[in-house]
Amino acid sequence: MVTQIVQPEEEFEQQAAATSEKVVDISRVAKVVKGGRHLSFRALVVVGDGESRVGAGVGKSDAIPDAVRKGTTTAQKGLITVARRGSTIPHQIEARFGAAHVLIKPAPQGTGIIAGTSMRAVLELAGIRDVVAKSFKSQNPINVVWATLEALRGLKAQPREARPQQPVAVEVQPPPLASPAAEAPAQETATP
Repeated sequence: MVTQIVQPEEEFEQQAAATSEKVVDISRVAKVVKGGRHLSFRALVVVGDGESRVGAGVGKSDAIPDAVRKGTTTAQKGLITVARRGSTIPHQIEARFGAAHVLIKPAPQGTGIIAGTSMRAVLELAGIRDVVAKSFKSQNPINVVWATLEALRGLKAQPREARPQQPVAVEVQPPPLASPAAEAPAQETATP
């Protein structure tokens, strides 16, 4: 019998091959230094396998392709597993990250993904196909993506449902029947 030992690097490469990526946001950022401003690029990348694993990462570099590559690597290292029920999520959930506040609700089959661009990327790559989502307050793509991931991380596979109160059957046992000897009054004995 031959056993194959998988090194962590090889496992990471196998995992990376099975995922797809989507660039959500690319921004030009500047750092003020002594000689002026040093310009570079920041890329927000979402990675997922379309089944139930998804992650996000931010990469910065002087060139856009390098920033995307760094963001992809970071996202693949932080993949989370999402609880699903068919093509939707098991229950409604809210989450906050920074100033971003997101609400995600399950939807019937055929609804599609009704969400903004940042949330849509995360939900699509997580394999969720029918959902209604809304982003409140901050529209910063980074905070919205992280809030969405936080919400997906908080999903439970089987939510607690309100169960109707059922009457509890209590078995009442009658007191044991006393024996005739125990019921007879105790005779008093006279002492001479």
